[in-house]
Amino acid sequence: MDLSQHEWAEQLANDANAVILDVRTEEEWNEGIIPGSIMNDIYKGQGFVYRLDEMDKDKNYYVYCKAGGRSAQACNIMNQMGFKNTYNLVGGFMNWKGEVVLPNED
Repeated sequence: MDLSQHEWAEQLANDANAVILDVRTEEEWNEGIIPGSIMNDIYKGQGFVYRLDEMDKDKNYYVYCKAGGRSAQACNIMNQMGFKNTYNLVGGFMNWKGEVVLPNED
């Protein structure tokens, strides 16, 4: 499901079952992340799918990339794999107005 920046942030703040998933590359990840994110680079292909297989399909996944395209694709893949709730951040990280941290500061 696509959510606006505001909807995504508001829903995430009130979701005790949330997982924030960053599907950008490691280089992008190192430039800054949304606090609490875990990385799974969608460009890793089968490696991306293997990592998804290890995740709890009953959690609520808030997925983002740089602009919203890769995260929408990731949500589609996740839904096909049986994930119940995936939320795509429309506009992606480059439009994110919330808190940003460097990965090692989290």
